[in-house]
Amino acid sequence: MSFWAPALAGFSLGSGLIMAIGAQNAFVLRLGLLRSHVFVICLLCALSDAVLIVLGIAGLGTLVQRSPLLLTAVTYGGALFLFVYGLMAFRRVFAPEAMKTGRKDTPTLAAAVATALGFTFLNPHVYLDTVLLLGSFSAKYFGQERIAFGFGAVTASFVWFFGLGYGARLLAPVFARPLAWQVLDVLIGGVMWLLAASLFFS
Repeated sequence: MSFWAPALAGFSLGSGLIMAIGAQNAFVLRLGLLRSHVFVICLLCALSDAVLIVLGIAGLGTLVQRSPLLLTAVTYGGALFLFVYGLMAFRRVFAPEAMKTGRKDTPTLAAAVATALGFTFLNPHVYLDTVLLLGSFSAKYFGQERIAFGFGAVTASFVWFFGLGYGARLLAPVFARPLAWQVLDVLIGGVMWLLAASLFFS
């Protein structure tokens, strides 16, 4: 089998997993619209994904699958994290300054990094999908082919996050209106709370 066949398989599977609308993607989209810390956050998210993909291919997925305590801790911690971030989004909707400027509540770099790390590592689906699923799928490959599969999956993460972060500015004319920011924050808050509820009741 050539290098490119498993690489394409990794890219396709990685893309399918990462493109689902979720907390991390919503956060990157919002920072892209704000044009705030875009490069750093896109790079951080892509590198975090790369680390998890490599760990999954190296066999961590099996360990996670066999550790109910670890999954339980991450699940409840992630649910609380998502609930609080959703609450912050809803507060932005009703803040008086929301009608005055679109570039409201721009986070500091430290806050943005901490939030991105939380969305990445406090999400149990990351361990079930990225680590376990990609790790299991990679088991069909050996040697250089497995490396190619991992390369394809990692490439998908970089393409997606930088495309989302920098592509968001194409929507800038729409978000010149404060109402558009309020609608986005309502959607973000709703997604966060739905995800939090699904984690808590799971």
